[in-house]
Amino acid sequence: MNTPTLVASLVMAIVLVVAIAVLIQAMMRGWRRRTERQAAIVGTLPALPDTVGPVIVPPTKGLYVGSTLVPNWNDRVAAADLGFRAKAVLTRYPEGIMLQRTGAGPIWIPDDAIAGIRAERGLAGKVVPGEGILAIRWRLPSGTEIDTGFRADDRGDYTKWLPEEVA
Repeated sequence: MNTPTLVASLVMAIVLVVAIAVLIQAMMRGWRRRTERQAAIVGTLPALPDTVGPVIVPPTKGLYVGSTLVPNWNDRVAAADLGFRAKAVLTRYPEGIMLQRTGAGPIWIPDDAIAGIRAERGLAGKVVPGEGILAIRWRLPSGTEIDTGFRADDRGDYTKWLPEEVA
């Protein structure tokens, strides 16, 4: 390789590395701004209860997909540690629903805050064929309604979570 070709290749490599670094920085800045913008809307999450009653729906293993602001299925919540996908276990008690996530804190959804549970095709930028995501619509203490998405490892478990159909 001759010297001018080597110099041009090195310059192009440096330009490419700088461009990638600028893009990553812009994405991180956007995520931080989203978190700041949503902090007042979301507020604090409900506290975990000291004790809970017997299990109503046994633990269901799967993936916490994320939470979105109602009514936009694609407006992911970044504030209050709700923005990242993680392996999770979903369990229902008389007092509410516990979503225990790997690598993140648990999410407690009080029973009186739950507006509905349904199966959806997509939530938080994740689309699954059929109705592969369990969406729990609930009201935060701040009054904001959000949808929390969970994709079970076994979609047959959704029948335990979905309300009975009225004939």
